[in-house]
Amino acid sequence: LNYLKKHDQVESVIFPFDENFPQRELAMKQMKGACGLLTFIIKASSVTQIEDFCNTLQHILMAVSWGGHESLVIPKCAGMPPSDFDPANREHRMIRLYVGMEEPGYIIKDLEQAFEKVFNS
Repeated sequence: LNYLKKHDQVESVIFPFDENFPQRELAMKQMKGACGLLTFIIKASSVTQIEDFCNTLQHILMAVSWGGHESLVIPKCAGMPPSDFDPANREHRMIRLYVGMEEPGYIIKDLEQAFEKVFNS
């Protein structure tokens, strides 16, 4: 969570149990505990750039099945025609991340190499 919150290429992170989340108290009241599901809004200019980021991840798979223990991502714009993408629309730049059972450093390393390849090459 902290890695993404501090990354230059991430606009914001949405996680109900984050101490700075506006509705944290409500989340704590309605849910018994936190989970590994969060959303981050990436600073991207196209559907292609977001899909490239997700496809460049080597260990975090792009998938919608939440039944396993591996980390997964799915971009909100998956399947969106490039002509419909609006970089000013935060929802179009959302990526849902399910953090699995891997070591945090393993996940961070994978995210970092994807950010580096897509946004710094």
